[in-house]
Parts: sequence; structure tokens; C-alpha cells
Amino acid sequence: MTPHARRALLVPLTVTIALPLALYYVLRAQGAPQWQALLISGAIPAAHAAVTAVRRRHAALFDLLVTALLAVSAATSLVSGDPRVLLLKDAALPAVLGLWITGSLFLARPFAFHFGDHLRRGAAREQAEGAWRDVPAYRQALRNLTLLWGGIQLLDAVLSTVQALVLPVDVVPVIGRIQSFTLLALVAVITVRRSRRFRAEHGISLFGTAGMEGTASAEGRGESPVPQEAEGRA
Repeated sequence: MTPHARRALLVPLTVTIALPLALYYVLRAQGAPQWQALLISGAIPAAHAAVTAVRRRHAALFDLLVTALLAVSAATSLVSGDPRVLLLKDAALPAVLGLWITGSLFLARPFAFHFGDHLRRGAAREQAEGAWRDVPAYRQALRNLTLLWGGIQLLDAVLSTVQALVLPVDVVPVIGRIQSFTLLALVAVITVRRSRRFRAEHGISLFGTAGMEGTASAEGRGESPVPQEAEGRA
């Protein structure tokens, strides 16, 4: 995995999982009420989204979603005084993401293809477009990954909802983060394995550049594609 790809994966994990969790328990140790600790720790992803939007002069849909859910749940929690409302925000986020990811299967390009664009540079994006256009197996593999990612997010949402309603408030953040991280790790392992297997069979890297042009041409001629280099990254 390239440094750029590694950073693209680690930064969201740190901002949405590690930092909010640590801050919540620090605030609770200082005697902050549950709803206040949840609200302040939940503001980290929203603040990161705002900074990112200002820096890029563009607000991504995910960033807007995080901010909107925090605002709605915070207002509701202040009115009701129930910290579980803020916990349900953590269930609503993967629910919306799961529906959004799965819904992208009905668009011109599925979520997995657009995710790959964040990892590609320069001519790699044109090569990916060529592979999408000319190689049916490439399209199917990315659709399958999109379905997998969307399904895992929906599973996370269901489990998080049950936890928010049933478990003690103070244990939900750590259990929820462990759950989310475990599901993300599972998806990452499956994605890497599928990508490596696909590249070995078709000579195409689903999220990189190797072999795309050669394979697309070979399939266009009806020839059997041969991997152009050993698998070294997803």
C-alpha cells in the first residue's frame, strides 16, 4: 500500500474512532455528564469535516452528513436530556452510509470505483476508466465490493442501535468503536484478498494501475490476460 493510500485510510480511522473515544473517557474521568462528553467527543469528526471543507473549498457528502447528524442529535439530546439520543447518532451514520453505498450500485459507477479514484494518480484514473469500459470482470468485482461494504455498514448500524438502546451508556462508546473497527478490518482483509486474487487472475489492480491497459487490450482481442507483474499491493 502506498503512503498516500495508507494516509487515506488511517486519517478517517483516527478522526472518527480513536480520538472521539479517547476524549469521551477523559471527559468522563473529569466528571463531565454523559451527554456532554458524548457531544464534545462527537464534535471531533464534525470539526475535521469543517476544516477539510475550508481547505478544499468543497464539502463532501460524508462530511455534511457527519455535521448534520451531530447537530440534530445534539439538539434532540439537549431537549430530552437523554444521552442515548447521541448514541443513536453513531448508529444512524453507518445506516445512511450503508444505504448510500448500496444505492450507488444503481448509478453509472459504484462506490468502490469512486473510492479507488482517491487512491489513483495521473494516468491511473484514465486506465481505470478504460478497464471499467472494456473488462466486464472488472466492473463485476467492483460492484461486488460495493455490495460488501454497504452490507457491512448496515450490519454495523443494526448492532449499534441495539447497543445504544440496551447497554449502559458508558460502555457503548468503547464497544461501538471496537465493533466498527473490527468490521472495518474484516472488510479490509476481504477487499485486499479479493483484489490480489483478481489481479492474479486478470492482471488488473482494482485500485491501482498495473496491467490495466494490457489486460483491457487482451480481452478486447479475446486473448487470455496474463498478470504483468507480481502482486505487491491491493
